[in-house]
Amino acid sequence: QVQLVESGGGLVQAGGSLRLSCAASGRTLSRYAMGWFRQAPGKEREFVGAINWTGVSTYYADAVNGRFTISRDNAKNTVALQMNSLKPEDTAVYYCAARTTASGSYASVNDYAYWGQGTQVTVSS
Repeated sequence: QVQLVESGGGLVQAGGSLRLSCAASGRTLSRYAMGWFRQAPGKEREFVGAINWTGVSTYYADAVNGRFTISRDNAKNTVALQMNSLKPEDTAVYYCAARTTASGSYASVNDYAYWGQGTQVTVSS
């Protein structure tokens, strides 16, 4: 069992930056690929990005590619999401998740068994 806790959300103006962190307990994160997802009011949860278990490979949704960066520190059991050039449409609750399948798409919600409680990100125009 893995417990995930996100932090770092808040209110920021358009064009600003935020750094989200995801801390794990219970099991080491090094055995899992990790993903970030977000959910805006009235919308489905959507893929933001993912990082493989070594940290060598990252994957991003088109909407955030070039603005967001995922990193991990397996020694500290943490994953981070650096968000730059934020836009009002980035407003959502952001979730980190541990991927528990070795095949399929990193973007599939169903491939992630462990989720954090989410952290709110609000970008004002």
